[in-house]
Formats: sequence, C-alpha cells, structure tokens
Amino acid sequence: MKERKKKVMLVFGTRPEAIKMAPLVREFERRSDCFETLVCVTGQHRQLLDQVLRIFDIAPRYDLDIMKQGQDLYDVTSRVLYGMRDVLDEACPDVVLVHGDTTTSTAAALAAFYRQIPVGHVEAGLRTHDIYSPWPEEMNRQLTGRIATWHFSPTSLSRKNLLDEGVDSGHILVTGNTVIDALYHVVGRIADDVALAASLDAQLCAAGYDPSRLDAMRRLVLITGHRRENFGEGFISMCRAIKALAVKYPDTDFVFPMHLNPNVRRPIREVFGSDAGSLGNMFFIEPLEYLSFVRLMERSTLVLTDSGGIQEEAPGLGKPVLVMRDTTERPEAVEAGTVKLVGTSYERITSEVSRLLSDTSAYAEMAQAVNPYGDGYACRRIADFLEKQEDFCGKRKAID
Repeated sequence: MKERKKKVMLVFGTRPEAIKMAPLVREFERRSDCFETLVCVTGQHRQLLDQVLRIFDIAPRYDLDIMKQGQDLYDVTSRVLYGMRDVLDEACPDVVLVHGDTTTSTAAALAAFYRQIPVGHVEAGLRTHDIYSPWPEEMNRQLTGRIATWHFSPTSLSRKNLLDEGVDSGHILVTGNTVIDALYHVVGRIADDVALAASLDAQLCAAGYDPSRLDAMRRLVLITGHRRENFGEGFISMCRAIKALAVKYPDTDFVFPMHLNPNVRRPIREVFGSDAGSLGNMFFIEPLEYLSFVRLMERSTLVLTDSGGIQEEAPGLGKPVLVMRDTTERPEAVEAGTVKLVGTSYERITSEVSRLLSDTSAYAEMAQAVNPYGDGYACRRIADFLEKQEDFCGKRKAID
C-alpha cells in the first residue's frame, strides 16, 4: 500500500516571517512525493507580506486577511485564533509549522493545540529572559515554545535555552537560520541577473534613494526601526542621533526606509521637520520590497537597526550591525562580534556609529567576524527531520 503523504501546513503573517518561511515552503514543495504542502497566511502585515509572496512565487491556499486599521494585539490574536479554527477544520494538517515570535505564530500554535495537531516551531529557543523586552515578542516565543512538539533551533545556544526549560533533546534540531537560506538565494539571483540588478536600482530610485551616488569615497549607513518598546522617547532619541550623524559625516549617506506605523513616522517628522532635504545626505524613503532591501544592504557600509532578522542577515553580507535595543535574543551575534547593542541613547548611537566610520580597524573587526547563523541549508535539515518522523501522522490516524 502506498504510504500517505504527510500534510504540512506553514502559517505566517508578517514580512519577516514570510522571508524566513518562504525557502521552507519551496523545500517541502520540492518533496511532493512525501509532503502535501499547505500555506496559510494571516495578513498581519498585508502589503509587505504580499510583496514577499510575489518574490518567492508562493500562492497561499488560505488567507485570513486579518489586517484592519488601528488593530491592537487583542484584535490580532483573536482574529488569527478564530480564523485558524475554520482553516484547521477544513485542511486537517498533520503538523502546523510556525515561525519565531509574532502574534500570528503564537495564536496559530494555540489554535493547532486546541485541535491536538502537533506544532513545529521554526527559529525556536531564542530568549532574552525579559518578558517585556522585546515586547510582546519574548513572551510570544516562550508561549509558542511551550506548545510546540518539535523545535528547530538556529544555534546551539538556542538549543541550550530549550534544554534549560525542560524540552526533550530528541525534539530539538539545530538547523541554522532559514533567513540565511533566503538571503543566499536572493543574492545569487541578483548576481546572476544584470537586468534584475538594474531593475532593483530603479526601484530604489523610485523609493527615494539613487544608489548611483555611491562610489569609493561615499559610504552608506542603512537604518531601520519599528520596535514597539522604542515608540515615543526612544524613537525621538534615535532620530536626534541620526540627524547629528548626518551633519557630522556629509560624505556618508544615511538611508532610512520608513515603517508604515505612524509611531515610527511621527518622531521622524518631529525631529527632522523639513531639515532632511536640506542636509543632502539624509534620505527617508518608502518601505522596500525584500529584493531591493537586500540590494541596498549589499551596498551599505553598516546597518543601524532595532530589527531582529537583520542581526542575522547583515553579517552574512559582511556588514557590521549596531542594534538600537538594550537586549537581544540573538547573543550569538554579539559574542561573534558581528553585532553590538547600543540602545536608544543619543550618546551611545552617535559614538558607536562614529567609531565604525572613523576607525578602520574597528570596522574590519566587525565586518570580518564569522556569522553564527548558518550555511544556507536550514530548510533541508528541517524537511529531512520531519520526513523521518514515524509518528508524524499518529494523531490524525487515530482521529480518522
């Protein structure tokens, strides 16, 4: 008798999740003799999510489309939970895979638990051990970790965190981070396609920054910011520091693709007003699609961010990362020397960026450090692991 295919559902809703789950979707689809692959998106980040789906040519079977103007965490959690109830009843997957630390991931994992469907947690085991930093992400990933059956950890430290919490070692697999799979795929595409590279440069121009400005003498500091815990005074301080740096280094371009959240754009307006245009090297541009963002990151000198994923991606391209947070769930990068925490302090941001722009040895030390997040084969390891699970369909067989 022919063995039944294992039905795998991947659930994600934000752009960072989509980037990290897309290569995993493609890996399962390549193994169609063993897996039936179902994709469910929640639309937690609607426009940005759709961009990634187009780039990786992914057509979701299910779309909850939960995005509403002015929604809060209560809204997102309840809409995902209710939406997943109907999806799981219809699809009856053998396993649900979620990613990381988003509200989508936690609510989807909880919905699967209510239907007694095993959960696989991709990028499992990251911890700051402070439930309010980052908020709500730290609690999200801890809750998801309690629900999950299988834990796909990007590093040995993430594995240790799970072991310390009592997770069975046989349910943990160190894989590397799937974002490196995605990054290498995209970098390869850009390198192999001159027309694509030119198209991405045109997209950057349309967004508000012309990369042809860059030459051997002109450098680029790439900036991103969106963390909830930095809203308010944190963002004001960050913007003041960036403005001071733009004045101090007129031969360096500072490029900030602005998140759509008004809590990000409001302090930018308050600090810069109409001064950004007059500085000549300060560029606030619209959000970028993933390919054009990678293209800009490739061209950058260093990255100033409060993001999580960029702490993994930029070192893969040899770019030092200064993180505008007080804690990080990715201490491996700090230990490796590819990342440094600078918080939101005006003094610390300006001094650390200045050091990297002025001290060639300090810059080289960070740029040449080894990225601890893997070799680009994380997705293969996850699929291999699940392919070997003999009790993979045990719960559904009992129900059937």
